[in-house]
Parts: sequence; C-alpha cells; structure tokens
Amino acid sequence: MKNLILIAMITFLGFSVQAQTKKNKNLKYTTEVNGNCEQCKKRIEKAAFSVPGVKTVSWDISSHQLTVILNEEKSSPEDLNKAIAKVGHDTKEVKATQTDYDNLHTCCKYERD
Repeated sequence: MKNLILIAMITFLGFSVQAQTKKNKNLKYTTEVNGNCEQCKKRIEKAAFSVPGVKTVSWDISSHQLTVILNEEKSSPEDLNKAIAKVGHDTKEVKATQTDYDNLHTCCKYERD
C-alpha cells in the first residue's frame, strides 16, 4: 500500500514539473550573425525562415544583429543558429564549417574570428 502511494506521489510531482516548463510561443531572440551585404541578408533571413516556428526575421547589415520571433514549442534558438551556420554564416553561438563558409560568394566572405 505504501508503495502504491509513493508511486502516485512521484507521478503527480512529475506531471507538476512538466506543466511548469511551458515554452514561449513568441520568444524574441537576438544574436550576432557575421555577413557583409544584401546577398548575406537574403541568405541569413531565408535560413532563419526555414526553421519551424520562426514568425519574423530581420538581420541588420551594419550592426550584424539578427532579431527573430519564434515559437519555442516548434524549435529552439539552437536550431536557428545551426540553420544559419549551415548556410555559411557564423553566429555568436555556432560557427559555420569551413566548407560551408568556403561556399559563400566572394563578396560575402567576412573576417572570421
């Protein structure tokens, strides 16, 4: 009987913890993305929109700031950073592979850290 009560309590607590980790449907996320020109802007924004749950995207050429609103129930900021790195642009959190960077147009190649 005690085991049954203990199992019921653990199950109830487990559901309580899950209910408290609600994900944001309109997370505003900003990060730095390296790039140089209008071609970069189009490529970065297209990569961001390819991530499920992304609602709005804006990359500023002069400041290199990417601002995104995304649904965390469908994807995470990490997914977004990986998608952008996959098209050759380093983010603050994820670096593009050398192969992906080398595939960029000559005018899009930026100074890497």
